Amino acid sequence: MRLKPQELERHLAQGLAPLYVLMGDEPLAQRESLDAIRATARAAGHDERTRLTVERNFNWQQVTAFGQSISLFASRRILEIVIPSGKPGVDGGKALQALATQPIPDTVTIIILPKLERDAKNSAWFAALENHGVSLALHEVAPSALPQWIAARLSQQGQHTDQETLEFLAHQVEGNLLAAHQEIQKLGLLYPEGALDGSKVREAVLNVSRYDAFQLGDAVLSGDSEHAVRILHGLRDEGAQPVAIMSALAWVLRGLIKVKYAETQGSNVSSAMQQARIYGDRQNLVKRALSRLNMRQLEAALQKLAEIDKAGKGLLNQDPWLEISRLCFGLARIGSRK
Repeated sequence: MRLKPQELERHLAQGLAPLYVLMGDEPLAQRESLDAIRATARAAGHDERTRLTVERNFNWQQVTAFGQSISLFASRRILEIVIPSGKPGVDGGKALQALATQPIPDTVTIIILPKLERDAKNSAWFAALENHGVSLALHEVAPSALPQWIAARLSQQGQHTDQETLEFLAHQVEGNLLAAHQEIQKLGLLYPEGALDGSKVREAVLNVSRYDAFQLGDAVLSGDSEHAVRILHGLRDEGAQPVAIMSALAWVLRGLIKVKYAETQGSNVSSAMQQARIYGDRQNLVKRALSRLNMRQLEAALQKLAEIDKAGKGLLNQDPWLEISRLCFGLARIGSRK
């Protein structure tokens, strides 16, 4: 069964399914869908959560071992399997088919996939997941639909505004739903329910802190390592959370990878940037970054962000701030040394 993200809440109110499949690269939709499933599962007594990330040389016997093990701490569990490449391989395909047709007892399994290529969508393992699980396609919001998406989010917190102000907000966030979400939350904190005055919205949106995570992404794209480190230190001093910074950097890197792939395939780079929601002055920054960074470096950086995310959650004995600093400094320095 396939659901739209906005249908998930109603589905969960009717009860949990044993298997969920989240597909897509939109980070806000993925985070909100994951949070909703996790919260419902915890309320139903699934108190233990295990997360497996499928990397190179991943041993799929870990999944079999999980299914055969008995938890010492909880009778019901959550198993999350993240496949960043969208390619589980032969052994992984068999394991996913088995998970779909024979769910692990007392376990909610969540498969997290990127936007899939045609071959993956036509595979036997994906067909099994679709036929036996609940799948959600986490698509980006089209630029033309973003003002109405913002209006719907404002309505959820009891606020509304005119179309011109909605267009202004959509332009400011440049298609980034995480940034839009943050601005909407800020308006909910600053102003009471009801109509929002357009001038006050503009003042709130433009009156940002001295540093923000997207400025950090721009500094990395431009190859300005010193500026990137200054922004990072400023964010830390202002009390920013590493997870917010990692989400912004992941958004920047995913867009850059999409454009880089189009470039390597000989496709139109300008069209690729439009599809990746890269507009205005940031297009020039992206072009500069494309000339410095190759696909291997970009994919390695995105993988490193996944490791830093584990450190931020206490799963790895590393300082997430130090690792983010190293990553940003390194990316900015590549090809920029004089």
